[in-house]
Amino acid sequence: PGALNIAPSDAIILFDGTNFSKWKSTVQNQPIKWTLNSDKSMTVKPGSGGIESIDEHGSIQLHLEWKTPTSIKSKGQGRGNSGIFFQRRFEVQILDSYENRTYSNGQAGSIYKQHIPLVNATLPPGKWQTYDIIFIEPQYNELGDEIKAGSFTVFHNGILIQNNVEILGTTEYIGPPKTKMTDFPKKALKIQDHGNLVSYRNIWFRKL
Repeated sequence: PGALNIAPSDAIILFDGTNFSKWKSTVQNQPIKWTLNSDKSMTVKPGSGGIESIDEHGSIQLHLEWKTPTSIKSKGQGRGNSGIFFQRRFEVQILDSYENRTYSNGQAGSIYKQHIPLVNATLPPGKWQTYDIIFIEPQYNELGDEIKAGSFTVFHNGILIQNNVEILGTTEYIGPPKTKMTDFPKKALKIQDHGNLVSYRNIWFRKL
């Protein structure tokens, strides 16, 4: 097993702070323009697009660490906004929710627009925070019809905030979740560029 925030021996390391070799830009045919920092973290470059893992994934345990910028320039969804998309479809929200009110199913740790966190465990801006997430992928038949829903369990800074909640479908900004997969999109892990200087480090997952 790992010690503290060191990855366990069976983990697949997605980001250790040295390079972007396990990632590519979500903007087709463009290089990753995010910033590699001296503290072995990376920071979103606003407007450059998100990044996604080269490796695809099924059901996993994911660990990542993130922090929002200390300079507060907005409020609500405009403050430290990003997100982790499992299989490019199911988002766990990243947001500066420290003394920052927004709609309840869009705060940090929400399964976006689907499940409200059990508690707000957010630390102040500029503090490193952890997500430990258990993702069980939905199952589909050959026609793309969902035959078994997936689920999320989320620990935020060591506190359980999503307890084996059912994934209702794709996490849509507007409109109901979609459960039918007509095109079977790539199952990459995506990190969103929402225009804020959110930083990440120490990202790994274990296959389940």
